[in-house]
Amino acid sequence: MNDASESRPGVLLFAHGARDALWARPFEAVAQALREREPEMPVALGFLEFMTPDLRGAGDALAALGCRKVSVVPLFLGAGGHVRKDLPLLLDALRAAHPHIEWQLAPAVGEDAAVVAAMAEVAWRYARL
Repeated sequence: MNDASESRPGVLLFAHGARDALWARPFEAVAQALREREPEMPVALGFLEFMTPDLRGAGDALAALGCRKVSVVPLFLGAGGHVRKDLPLLLDALRAAHPHIEWQLAPAVGEDAAVVAAMAEVAWRYARL
């Protein structure tokens, strides 16, 4: 592996998971959009429960690709218990397993002003039907 690939950042998208495989489609679309936007940047999608890979598996995959800095982006609308309590513990285990990687935890995407604005726009369009 060359130095350029080892210094390249990665993204670990983290979603809740569900028993219904169709539930994951929007999250897979987000991952695919990132891959298309930045083809050289490794992107992994991990789940809290019911689906695979879990956070550890997704993180292991990025580590195997030589990432040294990974942004963990919770694909949650708000920072409830899973984001505030469960995710930090899972991330601590990932940090312990891969201490050579800088794991940066982003806020839940639903707390970003752009996401709030996009949801309001969609609601507004439906209200005008």
